[in-house]
Amino acid sequence: MAMEHKVRLVEELFDRLEKEIAVFQSETHLHCIAGCGKCCSTPEIDASPLEFLPWAFHLFLNGEAEDMLLQLQQKSDSNCHLYRPHSFIDRSMGSCSNYRHRGLICRLFGYAASKDKYGQLHLATCKIIKEGQQENYNIAEEAISKGLYVPVFTDYYMQLSQIDNRLATTLLPINKALATAIEEVLHYYAYRPLPNGLGNSA
Repeated sequence: MAMEHKVRLVEELFDRLEKEIAVFQSETHLHCIAGCGKCCSTPEIDASPLEFLPWAFHLFLNGEAEDMLLQLQQKSDSNCHLYRPHSFIDRSMGSCSNYRHRGLICRLFGYAASKDKYGQLHLATCKIIKEGQQENYNIAEEAISKGLYVPVFTDYYMQLSQIDNRLATTLLPINKALATAIEEVLHYYAYRPLPNGLGNSA
């Protein structure tokens, strides 16, 4: 499958998810606190390279892929390289430096459900939402148990795996996933014509 087509399929999957999350938010009134980056500041998040392929492709088109790969290879800590804390003292407040191209895990967490051993769906969200929006959270959980549609982690990762099973099912520490996504794009175009009529810079 051509790289451009693969990227487009991932982007289409993300677009569907964004619409579903918007509906779920309007039904439940759950929302992230403005400026909160608590989940992003958590070290050792795992992700798949495929969910960051649109990001890597965007970097490649803008001539930034090699530089970003070098940054990732030189990074010494395990916090997501794309996360920008507002303060070094309190890393829980911040934002994503490339929100438009964030990964699937970043999109799902907070507004998607996982299944327990009995097959029941439970909203996978953070302590801040559970405690700070407790009434809406409880109402949402009850509505989900009665059939309110909510995106499901396993369903979306299954859809992702149908695009590229290898890249979707390889779970890596997030910075390694970012680096692998860039490497996939660079390797693909090493011996192929560049997309969108781009010329070789060499």
